[in-house]
Amino acid sequence: MLNYKFDGNGVFFTSDTHFNHTNIIGFCQRPFKSVDEMNEQIIDNWNKVVGKDDIIFHLGDFCLGGAAEWNKFLDCLNGKIYLIMGNHDLNNIRQSVVDRFEHVAMQMYIEVDKQRIYLNHYPFLCYEGSYEDVWQLFGHVHTRKDNTGLDADRLRHLYPTQYDVGVDNNGFSPISFGQIKRIIDMQVERSKESVNEDATRG
Repeated sequence: MLNYKFDGNGVFFTSDTHFNHTNIIGFCQRPFKSVDEMNEQIIDNWNKVVGKDDIIFHLGDFCLGGAAEWNKFLDCLNGKIYLIMGNHDLNNIRQSVVDRFEHVAMQMYIEVDKQRIYLNHYPFLCYEGSYEDVWQLFGHVHTRKDNTGLDADRLRHLYPTQYDVGVDNNGFSPISFGQIKRIIDMQVERSKESVNEDATRG
């Protein structure tokens, strides 16, 4: 696990694009009529927010298919892409594609504007620190507003400093460091308010 430090400008996160995965539309109730429509919309959304020189961390489940399919999508996408491997990537990525990414790993520990962040395909049960000054970003669970998936009940146990950067949770688009900071700040504030309310009742 490598430690990278970045300036916060031009840093984005995403996960679970599942390019070329027809069945994901039904599994996750994605609002697309076909896999081609899904692929095109996610690519378009990506390139609208991520510039060619921006940095983007993809937290797994990039694409189904072999090297030809992976290369086709990588040719279309802006940014310098770091891939954190997801469960589907383990079966689908090819060695010839690895060099197309800035770095490929099972997880990463980075700093963005001095904010420490763990990146993994899966949400952690626990991780370093007091959970107030260290974030953990993840994918895999395909969170949505009316989430009823297998992991829905478990997600109640997340810390306010954790966030699902997957496309299903973010309008099928990458999300910037600044956007995540605002969301996590709000989650932390709500958590403190909840603790204070409980203490008052007690």
